[in-house]
Amino acid sequence: MIIGVPKEIKNHEYRVGMVPSSVRELTQKGHKVYVETHAGEGIGFTNDDYINAGAEILDTAAEIFAQAEMIVKVKEPQAVERAMLRHDQILFTYLHLAPDLPQTQELVESGAVCIAYETVTDDRGGLPLLAPMSEVAGRMSIQAGAMALEKSKGGRGMLLGGVPGVEPAKVVIIGGGMVGSNAAQMAIGMGADVTILDRSIDTLRRLNVQFGSRVKAVYSTADSIERHVLEADLVIGGVLIPGAAAPKLITRDHISRMKKGSAIVDVAIDQGGCAETAKATTHQDPTYIIDDVVHYCVANMPGAVARTSTFALNNATLPYIIKLADKGYKSALKNDKHLLNGLNVMHGKVTIQEVAEAHGMEYVAAESLI
Repeated sequence: MIIGVPKEIKNHEYRVGMVPSSVRELTQKGHKVYVETHAGEGIGFTNDDYINAGAEILDTAAEIFAQAEMIVKVKEPQAVERAMLRHDQILFTYLHLAPDLPQTQELVESGAVCIAYETVTDDRGGLPLLAPMSEVAGRMSIQAGAMALEKSKGGRGMLLGGVPGVEPAKVVIIGGGMVGSNAAQMAIGMGADVTILDRSIDTLRRLNVQFGSRVKAVYSTADSIERHVLEADLVIGGVLIPGAAAPKLITRDHISRMKKGSAIVDVAIDQGGCAETAKATTHQDPTYIIDDVVHYCVANMPGAVARTSTFALNNATLPYIIKLADKGYKSALKNDKHLLNGLNVMHGKVTIQEVAEAHGMEYVAAESLI
């Protein structure tokens, strides 16, 4: 198979779909890999590094899209990239379609086979290709929140862990999954007062075993969310419903009544955000203030630590890239129900129910198309 790796073009996105070691795994199996010039430069890889791994360097994204049978990316294709997709071409990347109607429509129109990292599943009910970036984003959320609480950023002027004689900041984490547990780990390490809310009793038990008395694990209801959000200095939104838009658990009313100078980091922003006041921001301009509450809503948080993130992501995606390349998408999808769950759009049809419902589009079961 011919695999194409274009350079990412989203604002301050330095990750790359494949590192040279991943390329080598494909080329040693007889596949051809085209990499756009300087695609890995943002994380320290030169064109020569890719050439030594067996790749061929092409000058433009247009050449990559024109020649590749499968496009491997990190972030959702931007409008100029979506225009280059063609019928039956495989697109393997993060998509986050539920809150993004224009992207969904254009992928449908392209006729491409669009497989989203974030909806691929595993035998344990997990999301193995989302997990590494959720780990990164969860850990980064505390760093970002700590900065947002600084007075110069519009915050309350609080040190997250306090100092002897001064109380630490109260951190409230909504969602105890991969994002939430990693955020808690960092917040505890910095000495914060940490509360996690979740609706799953099993998750709350796991968090209790993992962190013990260092966190307060609270069952999530409208009442408990309101009470803890209004007491918080920093709120982390880490809620995920696979494939669907994030539920708006933090309302405009909550925001209007939060402490002046408090902060919210909405990690769920890729799926539309779990705060009603959330709107996607960039690393270049990451925060804004509503009702004296600092909002950090960067839609590609792991891009800030691009080298770590790229390696973590490649470790997870490489087996699937190899499977798609070795077997072709039809056979790979037929023989792997978890990879099939990653199929979001194919040949002009939406194949994931949550996305179809979000946009009022027809849903077609993926099994019927392969």
